[in-house]
Amino acid sequence: MSPSPLVLTPHTKDLGGGFTVRRLLPAAARQAVGPFLFFDHFGPLTARPEDDHDVRPHPHIGLATLSYLFEGALQHHDSTGARQRIEPGAVNWMTAGSGIVHSERTPDDLRGRPRRSHGLQLWAALPEADEEMAPSFAHTPAAAIPALEVGGAQVRVLVGAAFGATSPVAVRSETLYLDITLAVGDAFPLPLAPERALYVIEGAVELDGSALAPQRMQLLAPGDEPMLAASGAARVVLIGGEPLGHRHIYWNFVSSRRERLVQAADDWEAQRFAALAGETDLIPLPPTRPR
Repeated sequence: MSPSPLVLTPHTKDLGGGFTVRRLLPAAARQAVGPFLFFDHFGPLTARPEDDHDVRPHPHIGLATLSYLFEGALQHHDSTGARQRIEPGAVNWMTAGSGIVHSERTPDDLRGRPRRSHGLQLWAALPEADEEMAPSFAHTPAAAIPALEVGGAQVRVLVGAAFGATSPVAVRSETLYLDITLAVGDAFPLPLAPERALYVIEGAVELDGSALAPQRMQLLAPGDEPMLAASGAARVVLIGGEPLGHRHIYWNFVSSRRERLVQAADDWEAQRFAALAGETDLIPLPPTRPR
């Protein structure tokens, strides 16, 4: 008898300013899936005019972040000089490498009025050889993301390759990230990758006949191609890729070397990271230091 699949449930994390997310990774039972070691789902919600969900300037090292929206808009600004309005369907890949500072704020034209917010933010570890690479930011507009029909479902290949389509998003290791929208009756086998997990954004889906509830993440067995089917309108994402090994994590820092986290914490506290032009409301280091 095969073991039951591992299903992860989210916990709530407050990112500041009343902005909360459902965090699936890292989890006690699983640190990462392929290169992905953080998985946050926020919304859907309608923010009030007086709500401030700005994420103030903060640093990262040793990872790449991937912001993807279903609804709403964010204004990205980072210490490479990149300023980008993030809108639904676009893929925004920020490589922290040796160190980057960024903020994500409500665009000025949306302030002071009700606004929708719904999306995902993922962190991907970098290969050890690339952990100290130069920081960068790459925006791929929604129109440039491959979209195709598979088994009746609409599939967008955000990162990596699947079903004969390849994303233009450049990554440092084998990575897979699909956005899949299904209607009742749609069904197809999920593509292979060294590690994979399916997360249900909304709706009713089954994997090989077993139901998977919304806001749950199921880890898929290596080599299996389970049949994904919808019993109603649904949206899911499939993530995965080549595992990169254990990573040490402290706050917004990721590294294969624990001592690198200590250095990054010291550098942030001493303001040795690159400045973010025009923004001085920095998020302070947490009171608990890395060891």
